[in-house]
Amino acid sequence: MKLKIVSDQVQWNSKTAGLKAIIGDLGVQTHSPESFAASLPFSGGDTTAGVENELQAVVIGRSDNVDLSISIRESNYYKNILRHTAAGNTPRKVIGTLDDYLANNTENVWENSWVRFPGHVLSPYAREVFEHDLRSDKLNPLSTCRKDVQRFRRDERSDALLRIPVSYLLKLALADAIGGSETPAIIRTTGEKMMEHFLSDNTSPEISSFYPECLGKNNHQGKAPAAETAKRFFLCQLLIQYANRKFRLIETGQRAEIYFAPQPPLRQKRLNDIISDAFYRELFMSPCLSGWPQGEKKYRYMILCHQVLSRSQLNAVKKLKNANIITNNLVVLPNVSNVSLANNGTHVSLGSKKLTDYLKQSPSELKAVNEKYMGDLAIKIVEHFLPLFVGTYSAAPYRLDFQEFHPEKVLGFLPHELDFTHLRMIWRRWKKKANLNFMGYSLTPLGPEWLDRILRRLLRLKGDLVVDFRLIDYLVALLSTDQSAALDGKPGNDERLKEDLAALGVFDTEMALYMLCRLRRFSVMGFSGFEARQFSLFESLMDDFGNAINLQNLLTALAFKYILKGDLQHSHIPDDPTVESERRQIFFGAAIGIPTFFIRQDTRNRFLLKILKKVKKTRPSHRYPGYIRVLNLEYRLALLDVICEDAADLIEVLDLKDTIQDLKYRLLSFDTGSVYAKLVGNILNTAGAKNPMKLSGDEFNRAAEKYYREDLKIKHMNEGVEVLIADLKNIDSWSSWRSGHYNQALLAILNGVGAQDYVKTHKDDINRMQASVDDLRKLIQLTVLTVDQKNRENEFLQAGHETVN
Repeated sequence: MKLKIVSDQVQWNSKTAGLKAIIGDLGVQTHSPESFAASLPFSGGDTTAGVENELQAVVIGRSDNVDLSISIRESNYYKNILRHTAAGNTPRKVIGTLDDYLANNTENVWENSWVRFPGHVLSPYAREVFEHDLRSDKLNPLSTCRKDVQRFRRDERSDALLRIPVSYLLKLALADAIGGSETPAIIRTTGEKMMEHFLSDNTSPEISSFYPECLGKNNHQGKAPAAETAKRFFLCQLLIQYANRKFRLIETGQRAEIYFAPQPPLRQKRLNDIISDAFYRELFMSPCLSGWPQGEKKYRYMILCHQVLSRSQLNAVKKLKNANIITNNLVVLPNVSNVSLANNGTHVSLGSKKLTDYLKQSPSELKAVNEKYMGDLAIKIVEHFLPLFVGTYSAAPYRLDFQEFHPEKVLGFLPHELDFTHLRMIWRRWKKKANLNFMGYSLTPLGPEWLDRILRRLLRLKGDLVVDFRLIDYLVALLSTDQSAALDGKPGNDERLKEDLAALGVFDTEMALYMLCRLRRFSVMGFSGFEARQFSLFESLMDDFGNAINLQNLLTALAFKYILKGDLQHSHIPDDPTVESERRQIFFGAAIGIPTFFIRQDTRNRFLLKILKKVKKTRPSHRYPGYIRVLNLEYRLALLDVICEDAADLIEVLDLKDTIQDLKYRLLSFDTGSVYAKLVGNILNTAGAKNPMKLSGDEFNRAAEKYYREDLKIKHMNEGVEVLIADLKNIDSWSSWRSGHYNQALLAILNGVGAQDYVKTHKDDINRMQASVDDLRKLIQLTVLTVDQKNRENEFLQAGHETVN
């Protein structure tokens, strides 16, 4: 049966090619529904996946040993406050609060501190890498040092004290571990390529995939990039432990650690409330030593991001007043320094070989226009399904006390992400969920913290537990303006929107547009695909993250099925801010944990109407005439029904029946089977409590930080070491030994000992952070070998082969 392509129903942009021509150029087969599904972009082995992970860095030690506290005390900022306090120009409370932060740190954990160590501990190669990264332009061997070089190196002596952020410490540790004269060439060469993947986000270490994975049945679909992520995380643990010992950090009272944690740390938030925004940037914004040719230029970009978001949150207060959420001039102003850039998420980039080849062969402006047209439409389609991920596959549980429920604070950047109607709806429902009422009257904090604490105790107002506060506390998806849409398929729309937002004081034209899903354009990235940015924290990398990637890939393939069949076009999902806000309110409501939302009965979003027809329980709203009331869970179950019906062929092609069953289980057993439920349960175990609402916000959130830093880190490490052992099994195999590719390297590292056995022998020492420098170096080099082996294997997979030895 030949598949009918209804191209006459699709009104392509006047500059685009016809639908049938694009289908032909992409190599999509239309002689049967089965061949059509199997040959779509992002289907049937067409997808490649890469991952970026932002990690939390801490340094543990006494305040007189750790760089953060030392830097604060030695700063002109601190000295000036002391002088002004002595002169009576500054209240003693200011310096007293800062001194209390420095002196009262019972756990001796200093989040996002730098480290300091003598320069002579670096190997010659690591020192060479460091000196190169201090250049103002790394592409120019004649360039001078950065102007801020004294931040990192106090003087020119070889034993000078070095200061670097933990994000850069990882790269320097890798350079040191692979740079010895006796290191096999294959390890040195591969390790040098890997170093470029150790970057830093605005504050946190950011590490990207060492190799893209091909998603397919032969490569276990999403488990492949999840496994790469787990192994990469384990390597980071090896590197940080290596640096702690080799660079004499432990010896000098410092111990650096990294782990997954979604929220800015509580103590960093507290410090941000004490110091100026400029001093905060000096302490915490990444200096960009690695990953960019001109690090100082990128550092100025990081500063710009912080300034813009800080200003943007202040401008959000005016929007809240215009929306009648703030009804008088009594507000608690958000800090002029915003800490949200210290959040940590995971970004997944999915690329299509078909789209990439289409754009690579005879590139033209017309093909770029087609990429933009289809890409924007695919993003709009996928956005409807994003509530499926929230809490089920990733989460960021956060406890808010009553006294924190100032709308100008807890609503974060939502005024820039939703229109006033949906913003008011969410705020009313959130207050109801948090039970902020007394004798039928809605209550919010009055302002003075001491008074709000008394009110909380007297009226027993407990506040709320949020499912994924990272998605609320961070600017994740800017709303289009009436004049400029973000996703209308027209080239340059993102630049036009940024100009509008800049004029409104919301954003800056120099920054990349913040979106839940971002088009990865071939002309910029060298491949064509999408970056999913909604992921916060996973309880299990292999189970949660692997299935999440499967679902993301399935939804992207489904979007292209709708587009290339002619079922959906841009006019079906209008690009005005109200319609955009209408679908995104569902996502943000799920992040808060609000059980219901409201949709206009006459919504112009035809795709949303298609989904709502599958929702089993809706009713007209009594409060909002002309709207229907929808349960969030029922909406998500309707999304599942749409997937099972419209993507049945794709599920078969991609072999994702188990993922669909897993998703159904998580939705129907959200209170026990979701990532959110598991994280909350483990946090409560850490706190020794049974009910999160019996804990204060400070108690719950501190327990969460402790759990992430300790037990969850060990779990993720154990997942990573199992992946490493499985990869070493291939290198240890007889077929690999017979090929001779890794023989000399293995002999040089282990002198005849089996690689798998060596890792198993030292696994417990690594978990206890007791492995020696020599053992850690060997484990790092073995991991580097597996990266080379995976790169070779993926090259064979892309060439159509099954295995490589």
